[in-house]
Amino acid sequence: MNLPKKVTIREVALRDGIQGRKEFIPTEVKIRIINAIAEAGVPRIEATSFMNPRAIPQTTDAEQVMAGVERRPGTSYECLVANLKGAQRAADAGVDAMCLVIAASDTMNRANVNMTAEESLAQVPAILKTARHANIPLMAGIASATGCPYTGQVAQDRVLWLADELVRLGVDELYFADSVGFGNPAEMERLVTLFQERHPEMPMGVHIHDTRGLGLANTVACLQAGTALLEGSIGGLGGCPYAPGSSGNVCTEDMVHMLHLMGVETGIDLDRLIDAARLTQDLIGHPLPGRVMQVGKAFTLHPIPEALLTPGGRMVQNLTR
Repeated sequence: MNLPKKVTIREVALRDGIQGRKEFIPTEVKIRIINAIAEAGVPRIEATSFMNPRAIPQTTDAEQVMAGVERRPGTSYECLVANLKGAQRAADAGVDAMCLVIAASDTMNRANVNMTAEESLAQVPAILKTARHANIPLMAGIASATGCPYTGQVAQDRVLWLADELVRLGVDELYFADSVGFGNPAEMERLVTLFQERHPEMPMGVHIHDTRGLGLANTVACLQAGTALLEGSIGGLGGCPYAPGSSGNVCTEDMVHMLHLMGVETGIDLDRLIDAARLTQDLIGHPLPGRVMQVGKAFTLHPIPEALLTPGGRMVQNLTR
């Protein structure tokens, strides 16, 4: 299996993971979760989004979150923006990086930001100017890269055209987002491969949802195609508010657990990350779908039941073989 020796994990639970929740999560709770994730050694955290508060009420406290987090050395505290106004707010708040998201599907882009993809593209030069003036990197994410819940499959030519335009305009990094879990390993590997053949110099990553249980399989396919930037959501928290049936991103600690088993370095303390996932579950107040925090890491040994031991402490012979 052809895998990178090391990957970079970007945590998105405190943006993507919470944006669809109706009950507002207190600012101090968000800050506490972000700090716990950072202490586990996650190098990049999308801490919030600078969106229209009427559209995404959950991140109306974006400035307060950015002001309240403990800036851990070596951790990049990043955000999502959708337009120039959001980029200006983000720059004023002192974020370390911005991510602009444009959906490949016009219908999905209208649902997200009330613009077509072409209208969103037209804003990129001004957003880039704002980011450059503040010395802040600008990433771009292509949402619905594998399909739209309203209009169906999105042609890969359309996705690659949008990627070409974003590269031409000068973004620093690009992500493909399987926003509602329509992707499969063959499709994801093909999309990543085609992009890297066209733009081998451009850092690129993937944002994969686990809506239909293919999240980790799609992740491995992208790794084999050469991706070394992966996004995840602690505990598997989340889902897009504009995509019916959407679940959260690939669970961060499950993904890191898998990577470590395969010998891929992340620089993350998995035990601390699992603790952060359990803390998140406790603070959110309902069970999260992450598996490793529930059942433990592979090869975590347990005491042998007394019924299987002789009085002298030896294993009873198995007579059923």
